[in-house]
Amino acid sequence: MRNVVITGGSRGIGAAMAKAFCENGDRVFIIYEKNDTAAKSVAESCGAIPLKADINSKTAVDAISGEIHAKYGKVDVVINNAGISQIKLFSDITEEDLSRMFGVNMYGAFYVTQAFLPDMINKKSGKIINISSMWGEVGASCEVHYSASKSALIGFTKALAKELAPSGICVNCITPGVIDTEMNAELDEEAKEELIAEIPLMRMGKTEEVANLALFLASSQADYITGQVIGISGGMVI
Repeated sequence: MRNVVITGGSRGIGAAMAKAFCENGDRVFIIYEKNDTAAKSVAESCGAIPLKADINSKTAVDAISGEIHAKYGKVDVVINNAGISQIKLFSDITEEDLSRMFGVNMYGAFYVTQAFLPDMINKKSGKIINISSMWGEVGASCEVHYSASKSALIGFTKALAKELAPSGICVNCITPGVIDTEMNAELDEEAKEELIAEIPLMRMGKTEEVANLALFLASSQADYITGQVIGISGGMVI
């Protein structure tokens, strides 16, 4: 049984991945920051183990990794999915906005990966999957700090993949487009229709589709794939 760590696993894409990996027979740990109710729901629905922590804190991440190591042993797969977004004019972005955005979207991925990497290096195997965004590839107006943080995650993926390849560890990045999550559920019907009209496949993506891609990248079938940025945007970014 593999040990799989998924950050931001209490809802949306993270929850879908937790379910997919649990159904695959893996032991899944979901790291979340605030939503106890959602985390409990995921745990009850698929058997994932919820762990509460602010991944922007290295101390908190190290405490979580210590707990997992003590009770369950080494981790085989790390999925850096936790992320926040914010729509704001560039001129209005505050120092606090910027710090929080990079803290969760980039620093969190750095701390979590660093905490579990020794497990993979010791075994000469492992899979690290980073969840970025299509806006990390092409940029989004009024989301400069978000786009920059997601772009940083892509650079992180490519550099780390080169460094870890000799150790048999694969590092890849998924860049979702418009996915049918709680965030997009808040849009009114007119806004949804306008958004869908821009997608060549004429629909939003499903969280399960992203989860299935992550499941493939974490499998032995993807052992010769590393350093790749794989889009799942319905053709919005080609």
